[in-house]
Amino acid sequence: MDFLLDNQESEQKYQQIIAQVKSHKNGEVAAMLKQKGLGYKQIWGASVIDLREIARRFDPDHLLALKLWNKQWRETMILATLLDEPSKVTEEQMDFWTKSFDNTEIAEQASANLWVKSKFAFVKSLEWCRGKKHLIRYTGIHLMGRLAMSNQQVIDEMFEPFFGEIQTLAKDPQLNTVLYRSLLTLGTRSELLNRQTIELARTLETGESENAARLAKELLAELTSEYVQDILKTRAQG
Repeated sequence: MDFLLDNQESEQKYQQIIAQVKSHKNGEVAAMLKQKGLGYKQIWGASVIDLREIARRFDPDHLLALKLWNKQWRETMILATLLDEPSKVTEEQMDFWTKSFDNTEIAEQASANLWVKSKFAFVKSLEWCRGKKHLIRYTGIHLMGRLAMSNQQVIDEMFEPFFGEIQTLAKDPQLNTVLYRSLLTLGTRSELLNRQTIELARTLETGESENAARLAKELLAELTSEYVQDILKTRAQG
């Protein structure tokens, strides 16, 4: 992707942000993140809380976000997801960034901070669930969960196409955690989606995949619990 990164105002803000990121350097945190195998060009060890505070000092700026992403530091990439303007995000940008993810941290940050606010969120989430790379599928699943959590204006039927994809995804043990979290969020969104997610889990439980069956068992324990059912009834009545 080619971007014109010559706006003087954005360049000035960019330099200010770079200086602020460096001022939050934490060698111990950086070392810990590197030990976890996070793939970034540079890790300064700034906390996500610190990065959110830095982002609050600046107005959203699409050009600035692109410049920060191109730096390829952990901190600038996370800041890019916090400072971009969702209305200016294109499908091309979403694909380009997502295909370049090297770890689940940046996948989750991009999904929660930016992708979920894009008008292309549902389309890309479903498309990525069908992807070939692990982190692309991971992002698609995570984004589905974020949409279920944050986008209350969308009708439940928008989530129905995901159920067919999950039967394949549930066979992959590397996706267990993100699938569990996202499906739990989906299954507690409404009574309709709770019933549909329980039905999906029961299908997985009786399938050939042992991994999918274990995941289904955990989901069923939560989604059929009295606690969850009481919450759903209260919401429906409210």
